Amino acid sequence: MSFTVSRNTKINALLLLVVAALAVLPLALGLGDHKEEPFTGADAEAETAITELQPDYEPWFSPLYEPPSGEIESALFALQAALGAGVLAYYFGVRRGRRQGEARALARTAGEGGVGDPGGAEASVPSVPAPGSKDA
Repeated sequence: MSFTVSRNTKINALLLLVVAALAVLPLALGLGDHKEEPFTGADAEAETAITELQPDYEPWFSPLYEPPSGEIESALFALQAALGAGVLAYYFGVRRGRRQGEARALARTAGEGGVGDPGGAEASVPSVPAPGSKDA
């Protein structure tokens, strides 16, 4: 039995390896070992840098909501990431569904042999109204 790997499968595997390397390499190379908290967020890094450069700096504003603990802050961040991933997945799913629907409609009209055209040279293509238009 022969097994062929498609180009997309190879690209997906390569991208997965790159993402895994980006996650594992900083840990394996010991990057951040010299710090008290090795992998803090960008906000904490910026706050530390500003405090070192100008100790008397006063922030312009304060957050609207300050989570009571770091765990809750992490949970809210994870929720935000999950919602964003859901929105992106929905968008790409809708795009794919529309593309497949258009392909099916074209195949159906091409299979009919172009109704109304005696030679069947050109099939009529149904127009799809744009989202947000009056006809949608």
